[in-house]
Amino acid sequence: MSELWARTLTWAEVDPAQHPFEMDADAAEKVASLVAPLLPNADVAREDRRRSLDPVTEFLAGRYGRWACGWNWSVGEGDVDGGVVEVWCCSSDSVTTPGATAPLVIEALQEWRGWLEDLTERFAVLAPPDSTPVSSADLWHWERACTRLVTVVADRTQAESGWYGHCMQVLRWFLAYNGIDEGQTEEIVKNAVGGRFGSWIAPDVSVVDAVSSRFAIGVGGIR
Repeated sequence: MSELWARTLTWAEVDPAQHPFEMDADAAEKVASLVAPLLPNADVAREDRRRSLDPVTEFLAGRYGRWACGWNWSVGEGDVDGGVVEVWCCSSDSVTTPGATAPLVIEALQEWRGWLEDLTERFAVLAPPDSTPVSSADLWHWERACTRLVTVVADRTQAESGWYGHCMQVLRWFLAYNGIDEGQTEEIVKNAVGGRFGSWIAPDVSVVDAVSSRFAIGVGGIR
């Protein structure tokens, strides 16, 4: 179900400013107790790892917002290819007993949320100066932003399988953060990246420079 796919999340759906979230130890324990009955047994998780956790994802998204769909977007070839969550591997390996697995789900959710909050801080630093129209900002701002965001996503995903999908998503989120509409963000990022990234390899400096230049030119061309 596409509504549960972290790959389809938009900035409006993940923006921490629009979706408050706090979880202390007591709240984490309570939510874990609610998650436990939704978990598959280990055999089911191994046989149907893609769908067996849907009830958990539906519960978390219903409780906190669709941003929570990324809770199990783990590094490498996990439940969802090419993410940043390290505490969760995949349903076939991470699902054991409900008592052990439920707290791990909550820890993974918190790690994913931490990543979104980290991105928000980065976006604020990398955005053009206040009151500067997007198309009027010096292209250097956009080149710098693209270079730094590609670098940090490659690092967090360890540039493993499918990492570039989330990288492109983060670039779209940054543009949306700066008020560019979704249709334009898709076109700008697609034209900038255009198959230049691949699985299992971090892009070298020349590739990142080329992508960042095209990214900046794309933003500069907005009318």
